[in-house]
Amino acid sequence: MQNPGFIVVEGPIGVGKTSLARRLAESFGCELLLEGAAENPFLERFYRNPRAAAMQTQLFFLLQRAQQMQELRQADMFEPVRVADFLMDKDRLFAKLTLDREEFKLYEQVYSHLTIDVPKPDLVIYLQAPVDVLIKRIGKRGIGYERGMEPAYLKSLCDTYTRFFHYYNESPLLIVNAAEINLVESDSDYAALLEQMAQATSGRHYFNPMPAALRVARAGETS
Repeated sequence: MQNPGFIVVEGPIGVGKTSLARRLAESFGCELLLEGAAENPFLERFYRNPRAAAMQTQLFFLLQRAQQMQELRQADMFEPVRVADFLMDKDRLFAKLTLDREEFKLYEQVYSHLTIDVPKPDLVIYLQAPVDVLIKRIGKRGIGYERGMEPAYLKSLCDTYTRFFHYYNESPLLIVNAAEINLVESDSDYAALLEQMAQATSGRHYFNPMPAALRVARAGETS
């Protein structure tokens, strides 16, 4: 791929978006924008008591992401390739899921002022995986405050992402079934994704790959 532009990797917690974003940025030798969840001082409090800390958590993320988008918009246009592990619209998805009605009204006022002229991605990669897979991956990465995450919350989050991307048409969209592949450690899985990315220059595309081990087994059967 040559000059793919501004690439965004999205998906629910634990699906592997940050790991993939890092590998893409390394492949293209480009700037990497990460949402910086560890920098949010309210996040651990949110996981302990969502209702008590939802507004503070969400406003911190909104301000953080808006600042990153502003810096991206003002950046050197001679370096067009950039990779991010968040879509600005995702902030509103989480807000709608976690805030009550009055809090969300206030949030919307702030959001509308901070997201004027936000750069549009040249490609969005939406990673999907079932809740049980996400729970295993969250446990594997060992972030303490995530371990108590309720499966019901993850299910609601996955459903919210599905509804959002069902109607998304702001950028070319590549929807990837990431349940049984390893886009970070498997070179063949990653190469297959790059091929799909090269073709996703407009509209909506779906990538439902076989696991690498199954591809090897089937290749052996036909050889």
